[in-house]
Amino acid sequence: MADHDRKQPGGGHNNRKRRYRDDDDYDRRTQRRRYDAPLPVRIRKQLLGLAESPLRRWHEEVQSIAHVVADHYEDQELRTSFLELVPQMLIEQPLKTPFVAAVVLVINSLKPDILSDLLARVAHATEEKVKVGEWRDVKLYLKFLACLQSCLEGEGLFPLLEELFSRAVDLQTASSDDTIGTELVKIILLTIPYIMAAAPTQWQQKAAELMDKTDVIASEPHALQVLIDPYQVEEGAESPTANMSLIGLLQKQLQNEALNGWELSCLPKPWQMPPEEIEQQDKLDNAQKHTLPSISIPEKVVAGPRPLFPEIYFSVYVNQDIESVPPVSSIASSLIRDALLDTINVLDFNRGVTARFLIDVDCYFAPGTFIKRATPFDRLRDVEGDRSTWKPEDVAVDAVFSQLFALPAPEHKLVYYHSVLTEACKIAPAAVAPSLGRAIRYAYQNTHRLDLELCYRFLDWFTHHLSNFGFMWKWTEWVDDVNLPDMHPRKAFILGALDKEIRLSFAQRIKGTLPEPYQALIGPEKEQDTPEFKFNDDRTPFAAEGREIAGLLKRKAPDEEIQPVIDRIHSAALDQSIDPLVSSTDVFMTAVCWVGSKSLSHVLACIERTKDRLLDAGAASEAARAQIITAVVAYWSAHPGVAIIIIEKLLNYSIITPGAVIDWALVGDRAGPYGQALSKTWVFELVFNTVVKVTSRLRQVVKTGASDGAEEEVTGMRELFKGMEDALVSWAQGTKDQIMDPVVSDGGEDLVKRWGERWLRVFRRRSATEEAFLLENKAIA
Repeated sequence: MADHDRKQPGGGHNNRKRRYRDDDDYDRRTQRRRYDAPLPVRIRKQLLGLAESPLRRWHEEVQSIAHVVADHYEDQELRTSFLELVPQMLIEQPLKTPFVAAVVLVINSLKPDILSDLLARVAHATEEKVKVGEWRDVKLYLKFLACLQSCLEGEGLFPLLEELFSRAVDLQTASSDDTIGTELVKIILLTIPYIMAAAPTQWQQKAAELMDKTDVIASEPHALQVLIDPYQVEEGAESPTANMSLIGLLQKQLQNEALNGWELSCLPKPWQMPPEEIEQQDKLDNAQKHTLPSISIPEKVVAGPRPLFPEIYFSVYVNQDIESVPPVSSIASSLIRDALLDTINVLDFNRGVTARFLIDVDCYFAPGTFIKRATPFDRLRDVEGDRSTWKPEDVAVDAVFSQLFALPAPEHKLVYYHSVLTEACKIAPAAVAPSLGRAIRYAYQNTHRLDLELCYRFLDWFTHHLSNFGFMWKWTEWVDDVNLPDMHPRKAFILGALDKEIRLSFAQRIKGTLPEPYQALIGPEKEQDTPEFKFNDDRTPFAAEGREIAGLLKRKAPDEEIQPVIDRIHSAALDQSIDPLVSSTDVFMTAVCWVGSKSLSHVLACIERTKDRLLDAGAASEAARAQIITAVVAYWSAHPGVAIIIIEKLLNYSIITPGAVIDWALVGDRAGPYGQALSKTWVFELVFNTVVKVTSRLRQVVKTGASDGAEEEVTGMRELFKGMEDALVSWAQGTKDQIMDPVVSDGGEDLVKRWGERWLRVFRRRSATEEAFLLENKAIA
């Protein structure tokens, strides 16, 4: 070493470098120790990744996992991990249930004791979920047990389904409005196909007998179905979903499937081995059978934490030239939709994983169920013979839209479904974007007959989605609708969408994304960050006082300095024979808006400082309360979204009341003359948010069990809905003075009446939903 380290003339450093080259006969780097994950971890990873890759063959994956589990079941850690993971996967990854069942069936042919342990766990979990009314979890456990029907003794799952049906009959007999019985029938009908897929020849008679019984409930339209129909067609027309009750469709689809010998061509059957695996198939066919552990159903079943409503099958891809989604005549439409909805609603904690499952939907159903991913819609015409034309992207998008358009409300916040579609677009833009485009066109063309609340949800999602992708849309397609009257549903949608886009960005940018005919819809006032202060113009009444109050507010002067200016306004107003309180309220509130116009925190701070004076003004008279709202909306007329936020804050401070907001928007013409307010999306947003605020408060009080404030809240809510009913009925029936005014009778009366009908339906449904909630909680109490 010393010889090598010693510097030598003429290039010792080179020799030093060469030293490393000379030692190339062995690698001096420390070898990274190979890490083999423990067996339970490897099995867990394999199970969780089951069926995710189209490159891996199902039967090979299934057998590989099954053999390892059977061979090492004595390992305590592996046994515990396996018995805990399987029930968890049934709930969190419902698309994989048939594959998990196939693993278990192969394990049963190797080591039957394992299935005994697992059945005990799943049966116990099912019983617990029945007790608390977690009906989706019950359905998912039964789906797994149905896939195991071939290895269950006796009649397997049928006695349990019979018992569930008897409870459904009792509930339906007691009340035609019952929704738990409907849910039980849905569970039964969705379980039967998996039993028949697992054991197709043996149970046809038993299935037919059970379906004869369910037909009584499934074929009868539910009393609440009219309220939750996503369409509101004009009188004399039939809704596209008039006969689309989910359990009614299921009943017909299963009857058709029975006539075809229970082909169930869409369902994967990973327990059916290929011809080369004849030995394994023989073992499966002759495996030990097990008694299904007892699952007791209480005499009185409960609705559970999730509100139950009858369901309607909704699709944005109906009436296309070529079927890109399963038709409602096929059982595939219900089975695929059901598995996707369970996946979407269970995995709400991870939108990325949810989107990935949606993109990979074709991996989890039988080969040939779908056409190749990202196949353009126009190419579907070229598909020959009986090959499927169902696009996996369309089926996935359709499932998400069915939740966005679910009435009375989807399970999760609407923004979750927005985010799932955004993630799906990011993962596979070339495949998903064209499908979304066709869904958007369908919803837009049907805005005139979609339920008004759903129109608003669609607009909200549409603008939010565009904001994630540079606000790009083919606006030229709708250019002819720019010339329609503002009250036409499609023109109202365009105006509302542009307003929302500006809220999410700024006017100049949005203008840059629009064709020339749309430019006029965004006026110069929308390009101003801060609106003009009307009292800067001396021609405005009380201009000097307005500027003075604004100056005082800006330097945070005490109330004692503001009062003399208010007194001067009162005096001048009396001289002019106008309401002094309305005049001073207008000046003061406009000044508050101007001083707070820099940001939301500025206006909140200003309202906080002047809260007492505003509370006094609001309490003084109805006209003053209305003027507070008018002043806010007038100042922020170019940016109604800001006005809505400020009004909601004023509601929080109790400066104005929910009733005042409803009266302001619907009773007079302050929000727009001659019924025009009914077509403005921001007015609907303001009223809807106000109602939601009231109903949310009521639910909060009822759930806490505080009897003191509950009655007061209930009375307040009912009065609010009554006031809305009175106001909207007159619009819907055409008896409102503004409609009857001969000066404005220019043919728009029918449009106004139609808008009134649509508003009325939304808030009647809200009222009925809240009354059902109160009734349910009264029954529980």
